[in-house]
Amino acid sequence: MAAEEEVTEIFSRAGVTASLHVMAVDEPGREVAVRADEQVVIASVFKILLVLEFARQVAAGQLDPVERVLVRAEDRLGGWGTAGCSDDAELSLRDLAYFAMSVSDNTAADLLLRRVGADVLPMLAAELELPRTRIVGGPRQLVETMLADVGARTEAEFARIFPTLSAERVRAMRVFDPAHTTSSTAREMTRLLGLIWRDEAGPPAACAMVRELMGRQLFWTRLPSGFPPGVHVAAKTGTLPGLHLEAGVAEYPDGGRYAMAVFARTERLSTRRIEVDLAMGEAARAAVEALRAG
Repeated sequence: MAAEEEVTEIFSRAGVTASLHVMAVDEPGREVAVRADEQVVIASVFKILLVLEFARQVAAGQLDPVERVLVRAEDRLGGWGTAGCSDDAELSLRDLAYFAMSVSDNTAADLLLRRVGADVLPMLAAELELPRTRIVGGPRQLVETMLADVGARTEAEFARIFPTLSAERVRAMRVFDPAHTTSSTAREMTRLLGLIWRDEAGPPAACAMVRELMGRQLFWTRLPSGFPPGVHVAAKTGTLPGLHLEAGVAEYPDGGRYAMAVFARTERLSTRRIEVDLAMGEAARAAVEALRAG
C-alpha cells in the first residue's frame, strides 16, 4: 500500500478529515502528502513563528531575553500556564517564550507578541517564502473574535453561551474559517520547520533556541505518541473545538530528521478525543517510515 493510501486509511478509521505533509528535513523533495496544500486554520501552531521572531530579535541584540514582564490579571487569557495564576506573576521574555511553547500559554504568547511586534510576523512569513501563511493578530484577537461572534462580553459569558450553540453556529465562527483567521497549509508548516532545523530561518543561535523550546512541549498524545523510545519529537500543538493540530520534527538516532504537519478536523466539537490524537501520531509515523524505507 502506498504511504498516502495508508495515511488516508488511518484518518478514515479515526473518523476525521485531515491534511498531512511529511518530508525529510535534509532532502526536502522526499515527501508524503495528503491534502497538503489545503488552507487550514492553524491556531496555536502560529506560536512557532512567534518564538522564531523572538529568537531572531534576541540573536540580533534587539531584545534582552532576561527583560522582565509583569503578568497582571487583565493580561490573562483562557488556557494553560499563567492564565491559571491567582496573583500577578513576573517572568522574563525568555520564560514567556518557554510557556508559550511548552504548554501553549496564550497569555504568555500575547505578551511576547506585544514585545516583538504583531506586524512583524506577516513580514517574517513573507521572508521565509510562506505565501499562504496568514497571521491575523495573536491569542487576544482570537478570543475577542470568538466573543464577538457569539455576542458575549466576557470569557465567563462566552463559557455559558458556547455549550448552547448548534454545531452549525459554531462552525460559522470566524476562528474556523481559514480566510478570516490565522491559517496556513501543512506543506508550508513543514517548510518552516525544515528551515529552522537546517539553520536557514535565521541565525543558527535563533534556530537552536526554537528547536530547544519545541523539544520541551509537555503534550505527548499527538505526533510524539506514534514514535518509539529513542526517536526525539519536538512539536507544537494547536487546538480549537473539533480541530486537532500539530507540527513538529522527528529525529532518529541515525541522524534522520523528518518535518511533519498534521491538521485533523472532527465533526464532534470536542477538544479531548484521544483516539484522534493517537491517529495523528500513527499517520505521521507511517509517513516517516515510508520515507525511511526509500
